[in-house]
Amino acid sequence: MATRLARKLPSSFSAFSSSPITKLTSGISPPSMSHGGPGLRCASSSSSSSSSTTTTGSNSSSSKREKKITDRLSAVIDAVNDRKVPPELRGQRNNVRSETDIINVVEQRIWHSMEEGQFENLAGKGKPLNLNTNPHADPAEDTLYRILSKNGCAPEWVELNKEIRNKVSEWRVALKKAWTSKCNGNDEEKWIERCESLKKQLRDINDKVFRYNLIVPFGRQMFGLKWEKEVARLEE
Repeated sequence: MATRLARKLPSSFSAFSSSPITKLTSGISPPSMSHGGPGLRCASSSSSSSSSTTTTGSNSSSSKREKKITDRLSAVIDAVNDRKVPPELRGQRNNVRSETDIINVVEQRIWHSMEEGQFENLAGKGKPLNLNTNPHADPAEDTLYRILSKNGCAPEWVELNKEIRNKVSEWRVALKKAWTSKCNGNDEEKWIERCESLKKQLRDINDKVFRYNLIVPFGRQMFGLKWEKEVARLEE
């Protein structure tokens, strides 16, 4: 009996292993508990979404903080700029389009003061102005100019300005004479020779103008001469 059972057991086991249930379950493996498992994946996705939400919230709060600081700075700048305009224009800086608006306010104040007679009893009224000192000049320069004035001298740029103007007037007279002679039908070669001489004088004048512009106070610079422009004036 035992021998029979022993003989039958392998056949029964082989039958069981070839059954449909065994075939179906043979390819199924237990769920993996590695890092790529379903449970851990869900946890990682939820943590990443929470971290992104936290980052978005911090960015929005920092941007709001920066906006508040910017608004406060702009308000301070507006207040400072408001102090620079007359009281009549404060609070309406957007309506001030140019310096003309401020000049109009100043002129209105002057006219109101004149109508009220505030200029009638000024000190020194009817007396000549004292021009011995210049309150707007540097004290050292003002002292130097007074010494030059007492000795009948003038600053270098003043003397150079006079020299340049005299040279320009003489040069234009010579150019006009040469142009008139050319228009009267005189020799063309003489006109060419005079042109060369006049152009050389023009270069000397422009050199003096260049030096003058280097030493003259700001705002008193002058332009040099141009040959084409001077000839075009004569052609007109």
